[in-house]
Amino acid sequence: MASTTSGTAEGWKAKLNKALQEKNFFTDLLQKIEDKTGVRRMYIVIALAAFLGIYLMVGYGAQFVCNFVGFLYPAYASVKAIESSQKEDDTQWLTYWVVYSFFALVEFFADIFLFWIPFYWFLKCVFLVWCMAPIASNGSQMIYHRLIKPIVLKYQNKIDDAIDKAADRLQEVGDFAEDIGRGAANDAIRKRMADATKDE
Repeated sequence: MASTTSGTAEGWKAKLNKALQEKNFFTDLLQKIEDKTGVRRMYIVIALAAFLGIYLMVGYGAQFVCNFVGFLYPAYASVKAIESSQKEDDTQWLTYWVVYSFFALVEFFADIFLFWIPFYWFLKCVFLVWCMAPIASNGSQMIYHRLIKPIVLKYQNKIDDAIDKAADRLQEVGDFAEDIGRGAANDAIRKRMADATKDE
């Protein structure tokens, strides 16, 4: 058991180290910090993650920081996915956003209860990082395939019918508003013409 855990930790360490060697803005910044301090970039990232974790538990504005983490990188990765020619990354980030939206909806209605969960923003941030993790069975894949997809497929026809009815009603309201506006405009023109003929 201990050897398996040690092997898994080494695997994650190797993946993290490989990701930190890629060329991008963040790793360039880490390179500068590493050169100035002499501290390896992996330890800098681990220290930043530990600081962020502690801040999310006790810091002011933890809700903003948590939502910022859950939005910033996925938004950037989504833009990159849109601009790439691969379909897999589009599906990955669309799945993340579906799960993110579902979670935000549940969170909105359960807010009164979530307030009482200790370290909620830390737990939510860990959850969102798990959902965006670059692994095959990340949180968004699991939640989508096990929870959201079966519900949507089960009620898909009813949802489509409701959307079509709502679109029809919206069209009727728009037509009614257009008729009222046209009638009001005609009345205003007639009144202005009548006032102009009286003045003559």
